[in-house]
Amino acid sequence: MERVILTGADLTVEDVEAVARRGAEAVLDPEARTRMERSRAVVERLVAEGAVVYGVTTGFGALADRVIDRQDAERLQENLLVSHAAGVGKPLPRDVVRAMMLLRANTLALGFSGARPIVAERLLDFLRLGIHPVVPAQGSVGASGDLAPLAHLALPLIGRGSVELGGHVMPALMALRETGLEPLTLQAKEGLAILNGTQLMSALGALLLADARRLCATASVAAAMSVEALLGTDVAFADAYQRARPHPGQVAVAAELRWLLRDSSVQGSHHASAHKVQDPYSLRCVPQVHGAVRDALDHLERVLAIEMNAATDNPLVFPDAEVVDRDARATGGGHVISGGNFHGEPIALALDFAKLALAELGSISERRIALLQDPHLNDHLPAFLGEDSGLAAGLMLLQYTAAALASENKVLAHPASADSIPTSANQEDHVSMGPIAGRHARAVLENVERIVAIELLCAARGLDLRLASLRGAEGGGADAAPGAGVAAAHAAVREVVRPWEGDREPGPDLEAAFRLVRDGSFASLARPG
Repeated sequence: MERVILTGADLTVEDVEAVARRGAEAVLDPEARTRMERSRAVVERLVAEGAVVYGVTTGFGALADRVIDRQDAERLQENLLVSHAAGVGKPLPRDVVRAMMLLRANTLALGFSGARPIVAERLLDFLRLGIHPVVPAQGSVGASGDLAPLAHLALPLIGRGSVELGGHVMPALMALRETGLEPLTLQAKEGLAILNGTQLMSALGALLLADARRLCATASVAAAMSVEALLGTDVAFADAYQRARPHPGQVAVAAELRWLLRDSSVQGSHHASAHKVQDPYSLRCVPQVHGAVRDALDHLERVLAIEMNAATDNPLVFPDAEVVDRDARATGGGHVISGGNFHGEPIALALDFAKLALAELGSISERRIALLQDPHLNDHLPAFLGEDSGLAAGLMLLQYTAAALASENKVLAHPASADSIPTSANQEDHVSMGPIAGRHARAVLENVERIVAIELLCAARGLDLRLASLRGAEGGGADAAPGAGVAAAHAAVREVVRPWEGDREPGPDLEAAFRLVRDGSFASLARPG
């Protein structure tokens, strides 16, 4: 079994996907436990002294000026979770919830949150036992972190709220009894330590990035298939040309295209012909457009690498040193700082950038679909890739669907982070809206997966027609074959979608191609060996 050790410092997107989707085991590093214990000792000392520290001995948000009696500390934590569980809408998918639990445990492992190790370990128990809190998708503005979603995530720790276990939704207390766990009694600061952070945004971002990487490679495959079907030229993908403008993504995509088109006799059949001087942009500029998408995703990856291994709650506890003036109010003698690490702006902006980039990946794919179907532009392929034009519609309506999805993405790509609505009586007067950016990015991604699936279907049909034409032509085209990578992709499509033999209901073909895109079946074909 895969195993992920939480140190708080080196969690990766690959780790998140392994735990969230493949059930990899996650455990707390022993040194992380020690850090948490030292941090917890500071909190307990401050409570015993009756010190005024935000979130430890005071109320929250605009109620930070209300000092809480020591004997009410535990009740305060329960009230916090219950009152903040105000989310609405459909529950988040299981993989997102699992990623949230993992990320929250990793943040606690840093030792700045003041929570006992048992809190992080109980989150890991939930992962191990398959106890998945029911977390409504809507209700977070992305500062002070993802409060409502994380409150729903945390309620089952104390035996409140609902969970999914073994495919059934049930009260959390029932699930705890079935799995032999006792509800936690949260102590001072621990409720706030669980729900104040950016773990919904980060979970959405990490899983999005994992899927988007596979989608980008698949989009290279679809583009290469379209190039071959449309008698496009590989000359524009030459390494020397790309390195004259060496954006990393552009260079990488061009290398993938050359690899996919290697040993293509289709390319050789028209290199010397005058049928075109230049291809349309949606063919010729694949490295430039797809490459820019890759570079945008690289930015998201850099942000996530920091965010997933950062302390994002408030306040933070620094047990090893007086990090600010010990006489400053509410700092516990210089060991506690109340600030804004929960603000989701870094991840919100990165998610908005990523969803805009992914929308462009779908936009250019839809244009290649249109090229394949247009008899004025597809170099003598039949209209809409059909036969008996007029009697049969061919694949006409697939382009309609791709156009609808691409247009929907134009709305979803509007930056959520451009908006802010103050909360908590203007104490929290600027928020990130990062969770909205993340949910919209997920929707854009799925739309683009479906657009690319449509391109695979149309390009496969175009290749069927093109190869038949070349092999039937006079002058020795009997051995005409596409590039090695394109041939493998074409065969993979034909394993699940039979060739077009006349109009038929396209739904099953669309779903079969979508599954190929979603499971990453084509991604390895694009990697130069």
